[in-house]
Amino acid sequence: MEARVKTEYFVVESRGNTDILDITEKIQEILSREKFLEGSALIFISGSTAGITTMEYEPGLLTDYPEFFERMIPSSKNYHHDKTWHDGNGHSHIRASLQGASLTVPFKDGKLLLGNWQQIILVDFDNRPRSRKVIVQLNGLVSTN
Repeated sequence: MEARVKTEYFVVESRGNTDILDITEKIQEILSREKFLEGSALIFISGSTAGITTMEYEPGLLTDYPEFFERMIPSSKNYHHDKTWHDGNGHSHIRASLQGASLTVPFKDGKLLLGNWQQIILVDFDNRPRSRKVIVQLNGLVSTN
């Protein structure tokens, strides 16, 4: 075995408006392909209007989560950002900042150490569809055989 760091990325298409995408399988595929055994995976979303976290990816939460953000940071409010850029997505930037742009997940025996009902999700808060670049950096031990 040897210690290694590997950085890869993949692109996903989103609908925007607090669209929630389960990206767990894509990250596990990278981990398996690169033959990492034990370490950590850093998942980072490039851009200032999307975030990364974990949740149970099920219909109730897929409704509850966007409703929560709409109550806390309403899309209908006038934001100073909108006055500057006139793009109507000030709420998107605030939501993404609150959510966070990265997540670190440990892995062992080549498997992400997530709970039974826990998935890694990308949340796109922008007010339009987007192509999103997800960066995955693996740091750990790799099988050399």
